[in-house]
Amino acid sequence: MRILVWHVHGGWMEAFVRGRHEYLLPTLPDGGAWGLGRGGRDWPANAQEVDLDILDPGSVDAVVLQRPEEIAAVARALGRRPGMDLPAVYLEHNTPKGDVPFTLHPLADQNTIPVVHVTHFNQLFWDTGSARTTVIEHGIPDPGHLYTGEREEMGVVVNEPVRRGRVTGTDLLPGFAAVGPLRVFGMGTEALPEALNLQAHGLGAERLRISGDVPAAKLHKELARCRLYLHPLRWTSLGLALLEAMHLGMPVLALSTTEAARAVPHGAGLVSNDVEDLQRFARRLLEDPDDAYAIGMVAREAALERYGLGKFLRAWDTLLAEVSTQPQATQRRATQRPATHRHDTQRHHTERMHP
Repeated sequence: MRILVWHVHGGWMEAFVRGRHEYLLPTLPDGGAWGLGRGGRDWPANAQEVDLDILDPGSVDAVVLQRPEEIAAVARALGRRPGMDLPAVYLEHNTPKGDVPFTLHPLADQNTIPVVHVTHFNQLFWDTGSARTTVIEHGIPDPGHLYTGEREEMGVVVNEPVRRGRVTGTDLLPGFAAVGPLRVFGMGTEALPEALNLQAHGLGAERLRISGDVPAAKLHKELARCRLYLHPLRWTSLGLALLEAMHLGMPVLALSTTEAARAVPHGAGLVSNDVEDLQRFARRLLEDPDDAYAIGMVAREAALERYGLGKFLRAWDTLLAEVSTQPQATQRRATQRPATHRHDTQRHHTERMHP
């Protein structure tokens, strides 16, 4: 199939473009949110940059939508309406924002475009009304068992931790820094030392080690040198860095929020909302590299089984084959639920925020 899909979430696309289809990635001279194309990434040749202005509308077999505005954008560019004249699915990357759990999904109460969630938690918490939904969990291209744990540090991967604040658990970092050094990767992490002001907590500046935004291959190698992975995010769909750390063979610590409890099974680390428990467990792993290594092996085996690339691609193949054979013009119209079930006055659309 020839699938039109914008480069919106780079981590997710790393897996998606490794399937057996042709992936058409819109590009613009200045790049940006609507024209990033491959974004300089080392993706397979079947991930092709395309100019929507000259793309043959009949050459597109399906579209994977990721933003509500893409529905109109596809119709304008191709003269084909997603879900009507063109097979389409809507991929929802994010947890709902707003008045949870009454947040109305932008594609709620329609029956022409199925909504695909990346976690069961998201499917449960988004209100999609009568729209068809399904879950296709993340897939991770296996970086290999790179873990050494040679550094007595806690690795953290987070983008824009100062701006996002409590969402990413940034306020929890000083407490963990009191246990041991933190090595932090990601966009906008350079602002963390000033924002956290560890000196005010009686800690030395050496407890916060900023590695910044680095390419994936380097990130995996450097992260795997840390003794353990810390995932303090309160409200995220499911950070791909957590799954990548497990693939690397790292023991992991995470708050028991959103999908983390499903992602991290018993024996692969610790998932808890008791921050003191997490801190005690972090200290234990920092002091016992053999224990950390053994726990990391459990994490890797679990990640390969649930979040392996093959399972992910097979699930997408099945769904895309299904929507491509469904008669678009005869799909059912949306049915509305009674207002008493909808809490209409309490609903809000989501704010887009990518991890």
